[in-house]
Amino acid sequence: MYRLKDKIAVVTGGSSGIGKAIVEAFEKEGAIVCVFDIKGAGENFYKVDVSQEAEIKTAIESVVAKHGRIDVLVNNAGIPGAYKSTHELEAEEWDKLFNVNARGAFLCSKYVIPQMCLQGGGSIVNMSSIFGAFGSKDNMSAYHAAKGAIMAMTKQDAVTYGRYGIRVNAILPGAIVTPLLQNMAELCWKDFDAYCKYVSKQTPIGRMGKPEDIAYGAVYLASEEASFVTGTLLYIDGGYTSW
Repeated sequence: MYRLKDKIAVVTGGSSGIGKAIVEAFEKEGAIVCVFDIKGAGENFYKVDVSQEAEIKTAIESVVAKHGRIDVLVNNAGIPGAYKSTHELEAEEWDKLFNVNARGAFLCSKYVIPQMCLQGGGSIVNMSSIFGAFGSKDNMSAYHAAKGAIMAMTKQDAVTYGRYGIRVNAILPGAIVTPLLQNMAELCWKDFDAYCKYVSKQTPIGRMGKPEDIAYGAVYLASEEASFVTGTLLYIDGGYTSW
C-alpha cells in the first residue's frame, strides 16, 4: 500500500538525521520528495538555506514548475544553536537560531501555502520538540523558544487555512539518536553514553528514539488517513513527558 502515492513533498533539512528518515519513508510510500538543504545531491535536491527568503522562493517556484503542485511540506530544518542560558546569549546567537528554526519554517510555509490554496489543499508538518513545551537541564534557551514558536504557528495556521483544505500539524520528538543529538549531548553532558542511559531510564518505553520513529508519524500526518487531523501537536517521545 502506497499511502503517499504520487504526492509531491518538500522536506527541509532532508539530507541527514530525522529529515533523511522522513525522505526515505515518504519515498517508500510512493511520494516524490524534493529535498531542501545546504548539502546534498540528487535529481530532486535543491540547495537551500532556509534562512534566506530568496532561495526558498526560487526553490518553491522550481518545484511547482517541474511537478505542478506541492502536496506536503515538512518544515524539518533546524540547528541546536548556542548552548547558553538567556542572560548569556548574544543577540546575534538568538537571531541565528531563530532565522533557521522559526523564520525558515515561516518562509517555507509562506511560499507553499498559496500553491496549496490554488490546488485545493495540502498538508504541512512542522518539526517542533518536547523542548518547545517543557524546560530542560540543558542551557538551550533560544532553541526552546524557537520550538515553542513553531507550536504556536502550527495552531494558528491550522485555524487560518483549514477552510482551504490545508492541514497543519506539528511533531514533538523526544530524544532521537541523530548526529545532532550526539553533538548536543557531548557538549552538555561530556559523555554521550551517560546521556543515553539517563534518558532511557526516564523514558517509559525504556529506550532512545530512532529517526524512523519520527518518520512514521510524518507519514501519517501527510497521508489521507489524517484527513481530519489539524492543529495537532503529536508527541513522539516514548512517554518521556508523561511523568
